[in-house]
Amino acid sequence: MSSSPTLPQIDISPFLPSSNSPSSPSSPSPSLQQTQCATQLAQACETHGFFYLTHHSVPETLTTHVLQLAREFFTTSSPEQKNKIRRTDPGVGSKGDGARGYQVVGDNVTQGKRDWHEAIDWYRPVVEGEGEGEEKGEDITASPPRNSTRTEPEPFSQAAQKDNKRRLVPSSPPPTSNTRPQRTPPFPLLHGINLWPDHPTAFRSVYQIYIREMLALGTTVVRAMGHALELDDPETFVKATRESFWVMRAIGYPPLPELEHGHGRRGQEKGNEREDDDAETESQEKENTDPLSCGAHTDYGCLTLLLTDSTKGALQVQHPPSQSASSTTTTTTTTSSSKWLSPPPLPNTFIVNIGDMMTRYTNGLWKSTLHRVVHRGEGYRVSVPFFFEPDFEARVGPLEECVRRGRGMGRGMLGGGGRGGGGDGGGGNGKRMFGEVKYGEHLVGKVKGNFHGGGEEEGDEG
Repeated sequence: MSSSPTLPQIDISPFLPSSNSPSSPSSPSPSLQQTQCATQLAQACETHGFFYLTHHSVPETLTTHVLQLAREFFTTSSPEQKNKIRRTDPGVGSKGDGARGYQVVGDNVTQGKRDWHEAIDWYRPVVEGEGEGEEKGEDITASPPRNSTRTEPEPFSQAAQKDNKRRLVPSSPPPTSNTRPQRTPPFPLLHGINLWPDHPTAFRSVYQIYIREMLALGTTVVRAMGHALELDDPETFVKATRESFWVMRAIGYPPLPELEHGHGRRGQEKGNEREDDDAETESQEKENTDPLSCGAHTDYGCLTLLLTDSTKGALQVQHPPSQSASSTTTTTTTTSSSKWLSPPPLPNTFIVNIGDMMTRYTNGLWKSTLHRVVHRGEGYRVSVPFFFEPDFEARVGPLEECVRRGRGMGRGMLGGGGRGGGGDGGGGNGKRMFGEVKYGEHLVGKVKGNFHGGGEEEGDEG
C-alpha cells in the first residue's frame, strides 16, 4: 500500500448556487472560475476516479454532528435498540424489504466474503410524506431553512404520483393523482420504509437535514461534471438525478481481528534465500484470505460523497485503476503497476468517487475505481457515505459526446486524451462500449447480493 500519489483537491465553490461567479451555476456559458474547476474535475475523474471536495458550503457543525450521532449509535446502543431496526429479508416481519435498516458485523458481503462492519442503510422513500408524525405533502428535496430542526417527510417521487404513466418501483401499480400506493407489509425488495433509531434522540432530525444538504451538493457536483465533459447540454446529469434514488449509509468499523498466518513463518524459514516474487505472492495470498472491513468494489451509481472520521489508513483506493473500459464488472486484481493508496481524511472535506453509471455515461472515459476498507488500527472508525444516484427510472447509456471523444474528436478539457482517451482503449475508440440500462433494475440486481445468504455480488460502500 502506498501513501502517494495523493488525491487531487477540487474547490467546488464556483458552481455553488451562492457563488459570486459572474455566471450562474446552471449557465450554459461558464465563468472563468467554473471553467478552471471543470478542467481540474475532468483531470481528476480521468486519472483517479477519486478526489477531495473542498469549499462545499456544508456546515462543519452539521458534518461533525452526523459523525458523532453515528458513533453514539454504534458504540452505546443496546443490542435491543439495534435489533429494533434490523434489516430483514423481503416479506419477513412487518418492516423487512431486504435493504433498509441495521446490519450486524458480517451481514454485508463483498465478492462472496463477509465484511467486518455494522451499518444502517437508508434509501429514497417509496411514498411521499410517509412516516409517523410527518406533514403530508412536504418534500425533502425542497430547501427549508438550513437551521430548521423539524422532521421532514420522505417522498419517493412527487412527479410520479402526478403522472400515472411512470412506474418507479418494479411490480408496483402506478399511483393516480387521487390515490397512494398500498403500503401494508410484506414489502418486496426496496419497497419498505426507512428505519430510524430511537437512540440517540436527535439522530433522525439531524440526518434528514444532512440528506437535504447532500442532495443539493450532489446536484452541484454533477452539474460541474456536465461542464467538465463539455456536454452539449451541461445539465444532462442534473436532469437525470432530479429524483435521485439516493442511498445513505452510516457505517461502524471495529478494528479487524488479529489472525495468525503460516505465511510469515514460512518466509522466516527461507531466510535470505526467499525471492522477491515469493514475498509478493505470499502477501497477495495473505490479502486474499484475511477478512476485510469492506472488500474491494466499485460503487453502483453516479457519485459517492464520503464523510469520514479522522481515522487514517483505512480507506484504500486502487491507483491507477485497473478496471477495463469494456466492462463494469469489478475485478480485484492488483498488478505491479496498480497499487493501493490510502488518502488521509482532511478536515471539512468530502472524499468523492464516481460510480459505474458514470463509467457507462462516459463510455469509459471516466472509470469507477476499485476501493476497499482495511481498518487494522486502534479505535472504532465511523463513516457516512451518501450515494447520489440517477432516478430509479433513468435510462443510462453512453452519451454521444463521449463516444465521439473516443474517435479522437474530443475538444478542450478532454480532447480525446488522458485516461481513457482514444489511444489506450478508453472511450471505446469510437465504439459504444456499453448498452443502455434502467438504473432501478441495475440497482435491484446488485442489492440482491449485498447480504449474507443473498448471492455473491460486489458491495456498495464508501
